[in-house]
Amino acid sequence: MVDTALTAPLVDSDEIVETPARRALRRLIRRKGAMLGLALIALFVAVAIFAPLLTPYDPVAQSWTSVRKAPSMLHWFGTDDLGRDILVRVMFGARASLMAGVISVGIALTIGVPLGLAAGYLGGFTDALISRITDAMLACPFLILAIALAAFLGPSLGNAMIAIGITTTPIFVRLTRGQVMTVKVEEYVEAARAVGNPRWRIALVHILPNILPALLVQATLSVAAAIIAEAALSFLGLGQQPPAPSWGSMLNSAQRFLVNAPWMAVWPGLAIFLTVLSFNLVGDGLRDALDPREN
Repeated sequence: MVDTALTAPLVDSDEIVETPARRALRRLIRRKGAMLGLALIALFVAVAIFAPLLTPYDPVAQSWTSVRKAPSMLHWFGTDDLGRDILVRVMFGARASLMAGVISVGIALTIGVPLGLAAGYLGGFTDALISRITDAMLACPFLILAIALAAFLGPSLGNAMIAIGITTTPIFVRLTRGQVMTVKVEEYVEAARAVGNPRWRIALVHILPNILPALLVQATLSVAAAIIAEAALSFLGLGQQPPAPSWGSMLNSAQRFLVNAPWMAVWPGLAIFLTVLSFNLVGDGLRDALDPREN
C-alpha cells in the first residue's frame, strides 16, 4: 500500500496559520511607497522627540549678528530674520505639526465614530438628526470652518487642534455610518441578533471591529490634512504662537524675504510637503493592504 501521508501535497504552514493582520502586514511591506512614507514619518517623529539632543542651538534664541545668513557649515539651513537657526526651528516645529495631526484626528475619531455608529445602527430619528447636522457642517469648506472655530476659541496650538478636530469629525461620522449600514445586514450580525445579543454588544463586538480598516485608512489620510490645516492656522496667527516654532508661522515670517532669503521659506515648506506626502503614501498603502480583494 502507498502511504497517503507521503503522497499528500506539501502545504506551507505559514499559509495555514496566516492571520488577517499578518496578511495585511505582508501586503503593506510589498508596497515601496508605503514603506518610504513610514520611514519618513519615523524620521520626523524621531527628530521631534530628540530635537533638544540633536542641536546645541535654542530655537527661540535671537542673534542680531546672524540675521538672514545663507546656509553654511555653521547653520546648515541658514538663519531667519531674527538670527535664529532655521534647522533647529524646523526640528522643533515638527512637534507642533505632528501633535496637531495626531491629536486632531484623535478628537475627530472620539466624537465621530460613536455618532456614526449610532446613526448607522439605530436609524430612524437618531440617524436623521445626526446626518442633518453632519451635512450642515460638510456644507462649509473645511479650512474656512477651522479658521472660524480657531478664531472663536482664541489663537493657540491647543485651540487650533480642537478646531481642526471638530471640523474633521463629520468625515468620520459619514464614513462610519456608511460602513455600519453595509455591515449590519451581514449574516453574522443577523445571527448575533437572533441569539439574543443586546444592541450595544452587536455594535461594539460584531460591527465595529469589521469597519476599523476603513477608519484606519481615513485616519491616516486625515492626519495629512490636519497638518496642512495647522500650518495654515499658524500662518494666519491662529495656531502656534511666536516665538514657539511652527512650520506655518515660519512661512508667515518668510513671506517678506522671499527674494533676499528664500531659504527661510524653502525648508519649512519642504518639511510640510514631505510629512504630508508620507502620510498620504502610508494611507494609500494601507488601503491596498487592507483590501480583501488583494492577493
